[in-house]
Amino acid sequence: MTQATRPIDPGAPPIVGAHRLDRYFRMSERGTTARTEVLAGVTTFLTMAYIVLVNPAILGLAGMPVASVAAATCFAAAFASILMGVIANTPLALAPGMGLNAYFSFTVVQQMGVPWPVALGCVLISGVAFLLLTLTGVRQMIVAVIPQQLFAAVAGGIGLFIGFIGLKNAGIVVASPATLVALGDLTAPGAALALFGLLVIGALSVWNVRGAMLIGIIGTTLVGWFAGQVVFKPEPYSLSALTGTAFKLDLPGVFGIGGRHGLGLIEILFVFLFVDLFDNIGTLVAVTKRAGLMDAAGRIPGLNRILMTDAVATIVGSLAGTSTVTSYVESAAGVQAGGRTGLTAVVTGVLFLLTMFVAPYAQLIPLAATAPALIIVGGLMLLPLREVDWEDAYSAIPAFLTVAMIPLTFSIANGLAFGITAHALLKLIRGRITTADWFLLLLAGLFVVRFVWMSAGA
Repeated sequence: MTQATRPIDPGAPPIVGAHRLDRYFRMSERGTTARTEVLAGVTTFLTMAYIVLVNPAILGLAGMPVASVAAATCFAAAFASILMGVIANTPLALAPGMGLNAYFSFTVVQQMGVPWPVALGCVLISGVAFLLLTLTGVRQMIVAVIPQQLFAAVAGGIGLFIGFIGLKNAGIVVASPATLVALGDLTAPGAALALFGLLVIGALSVWNVRGAMLIGIIGTTLVGWFAGQVVFKPEPYSLSALTGTAFKLDLPGVFGIGGRHGLGLIEILFVFLFVDLFDNIGTLVAVTKRAGLMDAAGRIPGLNRILMTDAVATIVGSLAGTSTVTSYVESAAGVQAGGRTGLTAVVTGVLFLLTMFVAPYAQLIPLAATAPALIIVGGLMLLPLREVDWEDAYSAIPAFLTVAMIPLTFSIANGLAFGITAHALLKLIRGRITTADWFLLLLAGLFVVRFVWMSAGA
């Protein structure tokens, strides 16, 4: 019996108000309980909490006030995750996206010389564009043209991706000038602590202990504290810091009114729109598939609500003062812990909201404590790859390119781009293209243009 259909424990004591939660979030229908959802939400939060530290550090390099970005990060993640849970009833948490925040800081602000308020304006406009594409059905059309084997490949590719992130965060895998990556020093404190956590979570998992991820993260953190591996240097901070970035975006600057950037910012808007669009689709497919929320035809229930929530989250995030808000692959950790409904996302959002009051204290949980959870979840997410017919080149080639390119290029969007383009080309070569595939061909053409543009700018 799978987790998605696991019966509710009849011996579990009742929770006050649980029947109301059950009706709203349809927990009985999805084979879960309020306790399981809360546990899953906490697990997701713990695997995502690093963003509270990392996002301000990256955007601070763009000249943005770090304390303000910390508050904005917590607020945006809280708003987006709670909205996703309440409106879409999906265990998908959101926060300012890694990758896009680096593009915002290093490329847009530092290399192109765009002031950060103008860059925030670009984020807002891209969010409005996301919303319009959703309302007009374009985003749904994109999801519809992705074949089933690529859904499975995306899930597997993201599994390798987050597993690789976990190994990297732990110091088990390190950069190498000769071979790109190499085995790190396993006797180093961080790597040793992560290996301990990996053993704890693995042992609890094989014994089917519920909450293995959360227990492992907390246990590893405690060991890290006693071993002196937790460095705690909080910066001065208060909730009023949010005013340093809230509503500071410069929309006139986006359109070149009184500024010198003008239409050159179209390139920035395109990148924000394109990368977030496909990163979200890839993450959405992977997490909902892992949670067993897809139907037999590969459709995602409530897709419109999910996509609209994502668009609104980016708009609100830009107003608060942070880069593009996107779905997080770390949501898979909560799904693995049993999360099947929007209550998981709501719990994660509430914890981010509470973190606004103590944002600097998020660093009490070291990366070495969350890395083992990412490694194990990444491995478990390879399960959908069995749905790919690896003996049929027509299915196997696009699937392999998708699986390989996501972790190797550190981009879900690149993996999808390679997979969909290969699928379209092979379909064309096999003579299977029909007039109904016009959007698939258009999408593949846009990907080719994207690759050429990226190469020209390299």
